[in-house]
Amino acid sequence: MTITASLPAAITARDHYAAAPDLPDIHLPVRVRGGVAGFVFRQPTVALGLFILAIMLVLAVFAPWFGTLDPTALAPAKRTRPPSMDFWFGTDAFGRDVYSRVIYGARVSLVVGFAVAFFASAIGLLIGLVSGYVRAFDSTIMRAMDGLMSIPPILLAVALMALTRASVQNVILAITIAEIPRVSRLVRGVVLSLREQPYVDAAIAAGTTTPMIIKRHILPNTLAPLTVQATYICGSAMIVESILSFIGAGTPPMIPSWGNIMADGRALWQVKPYIIFFPAVFLSLTVLAVNLLGDGLRDALDPRMAKRL
Repeated sequence: MTITASLPAAITARDHYAAAPDLPDIHLPVRVRGGVAGFVFRQPTVALGLFILAIMLVLAVFAPWFGTLDPTALAPAKRTRPPSMDFWFGTDAFGRDVYSRVIYGARVSLVVGFAVAFFASAIGLLIGLVSGYVRAFDSTIMRAMDGLMSIPPILLAVALMALTRASVQNVILAITIAEIPRVSRLVRGVVLSLREQPYVDAAIAAGTTTPMIIKRHILPNTLAPLTVQATYICGSAMIVESILSFIGAGTPPMIPSWGNIMADGRALWQVKPYIIFFPAVFLSLTVLAVNLLGDGLRDALDPRMAKRL
C-alpha cells in the first residue's frame, strides 16, 4: 500500500521536473539572400566589375545601334568641333566623330584583352605544369622564362611588332609572348607546393601515371589562382595595346582604337582636351572593371579571405 500510494506522487514530481519551460533560441536564424540581390550583397566587388564590363561589352557588340557614325569617315568641314548635341564627344582634327570612334574602339581593346588573357593563360599553364612537376625540365624552362621576364613587356612588344606588320593579330601575339612568363612562374609555384602533398604521394604509390596525376590532382588546384591572374593579364593587355597604338607600334592608324584616338589628339591636347579625355575615361573604366573582377574572384576563391555571410 505504501508503494502504490506513493506512485502518483512520484509520477507527478517527475512530470513536474520534466516539463521545463521553453528557452529562447540564442542562435538567430540566418537569412540567406538569393538571386541577384544576394550575389551583389555577398560579392559587391565582382558585381560592380561585371556590371561595368557588361556595359562595355554591350557598347562594343551593338555599336551601330547606339547612334554612331562611320568611325573612319573624314569630314574636314567639321573638324575639332567641341562636344554638342550633334557630336556628343566632339570631332577630331580630321572631322571624325570621337563618340563613334570611342564606341568602336572598345571592340579592339576588349578583343585584345580577352585574347591575350586566354592564350597567355593556356600556354603559361602548360609550361608551368611541366616545369613544376617534371624536375628534369624545370631548370631549362625557368631560365628561358627568366630571360623573357628580364625584358620590360613594353620593349618586348615593341621589338616583336617591329619584326612584323601592324595588325590586331600581331599585337595579340606580341603581348601574349610578354605575358606568358608571368603565368608560367605562378603555375610553377603552385605546382611545387602541390606535388609534395600526401594525396600526390598516395597516387604515386598506387601506380597512377604522371599525366593522370597532373590531370586529376594538380591541374584542378591551379585553376583558381590562374583565373585571378588571367583577369589582371586582361587589364594589362588593354593598357599595353593602348600604349603601343599611342606610340605608333600597335594597331594600324586607320583602325579606331583607344590608343590611336589618343595618339591623334595629343597634338591638340592643350586646346582640345576632349579628344584624349573620353577614350582615356573608357580605357580607365574598363581596366578598373577587370581589376575589380579579379579582386572579387581572389576573395571568393580563397577560403581564408572569403566572407562568411
